Amino acid sequence: MVKMRLVRMGDKKSPVYRIVVVDSRKAATGEYKDQVGFYDPKSTPVTVKVDVEKAKAWLAQGVQPTETVKSLLVATGAMEKSEKLSAAKTKTKKKK
Repeated sequence: MVKMRLVRMGDKKSPVYRIVVVDSRKAATGEYKDQVGFYDPKSTPVTVKVDVEKAKAWLAQGVQPTETVKSLLVATGAMEKSEKLSAAKTKTKKKK
């Protein structure tokens, strides 16, 4: 499965991220097929740069974005906000 996800770059305590298209079986920092954008959460205001046409082309091919990437794509207009929101991925404690 091909996914669109963030790859962490930058120094210690000053992260910047690339939005990349990658095979989900590859390592988190491994090689990727295409770089779609850039995200800097530490800058004021937050910097998000996305090549909208590239992102739409990959989404049309069936690439699945992660939750964080999906929110960034919605914010930049590369993707429409879906009515149905997926559940948050949290661990729940089992009752004894």
